Amino acid sequence: MPQTVLITGASRGIGAATAIAFGQRGWQVGVNYLHGKSRAEEVCRAVRESGGAAVPIQGDVSRPEEAGRLVETTCSAFGGLDALVCNAGVALPQMLLTDVTDEQWRALFAADVDGVFYTCRAALPHFVRQKAGAIVTVSSMWGQIGGSCEVAYSAAKGAVIAFTKALAKEVGPSRVRVNCVCPGVILTDMNAHLSPDDLEALRLETPLECLGDPADVAEMIYCLCSPSSRFVTGQVLGVNGGMAI
Repeated sequence: MPQTVLITGASRGIGAATAIAFGQRGWQVGVNYLHGKSRAEEVCRAVRESGGAAVPIQGDVSRPEEAGRLVETTCSAFGGLDALVCNAGVALPQMLLTDVTDEQWRALFAADVDGVFYTCRAALPHFVRQKAGAIVTVSSMWGQIGGSCEVAYSAAKGAVIAFTKALAKEVGPSRVRVNCVCPGVILTDMNAHLSPDDLEALRLETPLECLGDPADVAEMIYCLCSPSSRFVTGQVLGVNGGMAI
């Protein structure tokens, strides 16, 4: 029987690549999006063409009732849930902490931290009941090492790492695994504002001397949800080309 995954923020970038990676292995995928309906539908088509099944699901993970609806809609569409990928998130432009407004701080934490909490809370009863399940959260290398002019984003992504480690201990006895991936510089829309010179400088700062592709992160996420990681939980995996060693 095909397995099912819900991926938040799956209409583009790392989320879209992750949906396709699961589809290539025959999984059924709940493709969550907030605004990009047409993009989410394109991702669903790509998943189906790769051999999986998919349904687009609109919803704002920063709202508890909507996060719960994402889980229930996925379960209703496919008959259950085997994995959850908490990928939805936002970033701020690089700025000094003193320039970050109250509204920006709260919106960042609502999407990047509250969304993980609400979605995991909604999915956990399904996993605990069946004594199986995998959760992968998506943090950032800035959550590991911190970044100048990235204090708010670093703090939010650091919270995701702490959440992951603690939850892994809490639900381990129910055979639910919880891991985290921390991407480095990945060629997504989030980094589209960077100039060619900025990207080249980042490439040279990376020990592997190349920048990441969304598929690089997607493959690691899939691995952490697959049977090959059955004895792996509470781990934080950097997918960064060696930049945050």
